[in-house]
Amino acid sequence: MRLIAAVALCDDLQHPTRVLAGRRSSPAHLAGRWEFPGGKVEPGEEPADAAVREAREELGVLVRLGPRIGDDWPLQHPWAMRLWWAVPVADQPGPRPLEDHSELRWLGVGELADLAWLEHDVPIARLVAGLLHR
Repeated sequence: MRLIAAVALCDDLQHPTRVLAGRRSSPAHLAGRWEFPGGKVEPGEEPADAAVREAREELGVLVRLGPRIGDDWPLQHPWAMRLWWAVPVADQPGPRPLEDHSELRWLGVGELADLAWLEHDVPIARLVAGLLHR
């Protein structure tokens, strides 16, 4: 199994009310669909370190990880995604779409279902919606 490390960037680790989603800009067959920002775990890299690195590369923010969300989420074979709650470290500019995304959106409980998620992210978005506070 190969891992994708991703973050559910939120406003508060103890009482999250909003989470960040990114709209893919490439590759063509994924463009326009929404996901939780993340990317491939490199050989020898710890998955949690990869999640922090990917947030910096894709969003331009340094994050602090919270707990994992669920177990490893199956993607297209041989891939699985490992997802963590995360918050931006204070005193830095907010997230912006630097790599792989054309748009970012902060979403509350009732808004996650409104997006065209990547197929494998749909059950993850449903779980995250159920974990957000109103």
